Amino acid sequence: MALEVSDADFQQRVLERSSELPVLVDFWADWCQPCHMLAPVIEKAVAAHEGKVELVKLDVDANQETAARFGVRGLPTVKAFRDGRVATEFTGAQPPAVVERFVDELVPSQADELAEGVDEESLRRALELEPGHADARRRLARLLLARGDSEEALALLEDMPGDFVAEGLAARARLAGDPDLDAAFDAWDGGDPARALELLQAALADPERRDLVRRVMVAIFTELGPEDPLAREHRRRLSAALN
Repeated sequence: MALEVSDADFQQRVLERSSELPVLVDFWADWCQPCHMLAPVIEKAVAAHEGKVELVKLDVDANQETAARFGVRGLPTVKAFRDGRVATEFTGAQPPAVVERFVDELVPSQADELAEGVDEESLRRALELEPGHADARRRLARLLLARGDSEEALALLEDMPGDFVAEGLAARARLAGDPDLDAAFDAWDGGDPARALELLQAALADPERRDLVRRVMVAIFTELGPEDPLAREHRRRLSAALN
């Protein structure tokens, strides 16, 4: 059975909890007949995943602040939260097959779980299950680059347009063997982006490798996030160096 949440505990029991696993919120009201029809359907779909997704209910009449905050206009409304934000949602009573598919897509696949590993065997198994799995491809490529297998890493990173981290890793693979950049790559692998970026800034002076170095820097910016002060500083310096 789904647990009831309220305005008072929504932050803790939904937003904070969703950083650990997906949380489905069933926005309902006692007078809403379709809500009563949907409840057993969604409970069954969630139960099939044995604790990998959590279901809670919020009575919109008793908790109007939260319902308004998340733009609930029709009932029933089901919103899936992940990392404190709405990931996906639907409104209205849906057939069981639709609800099951909705819940299935929230739960990590076996490949997703394997891709969280740091060992090569798990990452290769993830790619056997889902050859296009982006996280697994990036993580395995980093392992390969760290041990010098740049050709295999580059093959893994092909056909990933718009993935700035993958493009940066591919650029790194093309720069493999450049002794001037080894220290920068070691710093990146070692969790020291400040040193890595400083060394990469110096490498921009060489026009022949400037574009590849730029791609590596953009990959690090992406990992840091757009609001990170270090990324913002080096993005500004990179822009000045390229102009």
